[in-house]
Amino acid sequence: MNPNIVETINVAREVAWLPWAVQYFFLIGLSYGAWLLSLPGIVFRRPGWGGISRLALLGALVCGLAAPVALLADLHQPGRFWHFYAYFTPTSWMSWGAFFIPVYLIGLLMYAWLAFRPDLARHAASGGKLAKLAGLLAYGGHESRGALKAAALLAFVGAALVALYTGAELAVVQARPLWNTPLLPVQFAITAFAGAVGLVLLFNRCSVRDEAANRRLAKVLAVTQVAALAVGALWIALGLSGLAPVHAQALAEVGPSANWQLAAVWAVSATVLTLLLAWKWPGSGLLIGLLALHSAWMMRWSIFIGGQE
Repeated sequence: MNPNIVETINVAREVAWLPWAVQYFFLIGLSYGAWLLSLPGIVFRRPGWGGISRLALLGALVCGLAAPVALLADLHQPGRFWHFYAYFTPTSWMSWGAFFIPVYLIGLLMYAWLAFRPDLARHAASGGKLAKLAGLLAYGGHESRGALKAAALLAFVGAALVALYTGAELAVVQARPLWNTPLLPVQFAITAFAGAVGLVLLFNRCSVRDEAANRRLAKVLAVTQVAALAVGALWIALGLSGLAPVHAQALAEVGPSANWQLAAVWAVSATVLTLLLAWKWPGSGLLIGLLALHSAWMMRWSIFIGGQE
């Protein structure tokens, strides 16, 4: 007789997606959210949006280029990345994401180069230590509106695909009711855009300090907080009403937990506080920017790490 007993109920496992995964989803969300903020001033040339859009594009570039580094780190052995291309799995959102990310990054880099090329040419003409490098990067420096719009379209397709897959690869996991909802990709997109607004608010505070831009961004942030609260309220309503069994099951699993109760209170309080500050005191750009980034990060941490635990 085998004396070993294997418990098949309440099996404890280490989390599979580590903090690097949270970092990736946070950074890529900030990137495509900031890219969206770049459109009004750079592509559509709306008055008052020029400075905001340039700061947003810088944020999109920084976060977009850093995000794949976090994703490679989450693979535990970065050399595994080529497996996604050598062994493509059409039924896996993660496998599709390996192709969506390059589409977005190529479009983003082309778009950023075309947007900043005239600035590089002006910097090259003014002289300085990096004038020669700026001249080479400018490659003539003339503005190309048609090419810029084409690159923006490519980046838009990539951004939409990235936003879709980063939410869907959790939402399709039926074994975890907390993840298995179409509302999760929507909330990811909303909080990503809110975090991007917060990032641009910080950039504005630390550089040009344009108060008009600060107020304009605060209004946009307030709208995102209303949207986030609405999606959260819909999730709870579906769970309490029983109209959506998966939401009811998720609520039954996390409802009795003191940690999740605290997380829910924190999430609502942080969102309401950000909304009130952005609406009533739009001049508090540094504070609401930090709050927006904090909320975007903690939402992903709670869903990813808490959901696995």
